[in-house]
Amino acid sequence: MKTHLAAALGSVVLTAGTLLGAPAAGAQTAAYPTTAVDVTYGASYVRGTLTWYNRSVGFDGTLRAVGCRRAWFGAYGASGNELGARSTSTKCDVTYPINIGIPADVPGGAAYVIVCVDDANANPLKCVQYNRP
Repeated sequence: MKTHLAAALGSVVLTAGTLLGAPAAGAQTAAYPTTAVDVTYGASYVRGTLTWYNRSVGFDGTLRAVGCRRAWFGAYGASGNELGARSTSTKCDVTYPINIGIPADVPGGAAYVIVCVDDANANPLKCVQYNRP
């Protein structure tokens, strides 16, 4: 009898713990803010979406290189200090998918990101600043 009572009590405790730890029905995690990107230089461009995380910024999009081009991304803090940067390698006459993370390892993440279309030698041809929403 004691064994069954202990098993039943344990089952009730486990069920209550599961129910109390579960999120409310219909509860959803808030989405991270996003920003559309379009940096066009002649027929070349970098287009896609920035996703603003707490300590990094993600980019998912495309580099269209007419001639030889690179895409460059820099994350900056509120005081203008560079937090991190990433770039593609040189791509020539191709449409190239990009999915990268840009470090911004400070509380709250980056205040803004600069996205550039560069020439083959990593010299900026056109840059656009995108502020965190």
